[in-house]
Amino acid sequence: MSKPWQDKAKGNWNIAKGKLKQKWGELTDDDLDYREGKEDEVLGRIQKRTGETKESVNAFLNDLKF
Repeated sequence: MSKPWQDKAKGNWNIAKGKLKQKWGELTDDDLDYREGKEDEVLGRIQKRTGETKESVNAFLNDLKF
């Protein structure tokens, strides 16, 4: 089942990457390598790098305005 941020990310991932890097400066391009259908993997990389919870990362992504 698709999450709201996943639908937005498909066409706007470069914008989302920039906002993620602004919030969590330690994220790299490799951490944010998004592939459709691999959303859980990118969430896991963000969580591992930042120490944030899955819920926190999802909330941030869901709140992004494009």
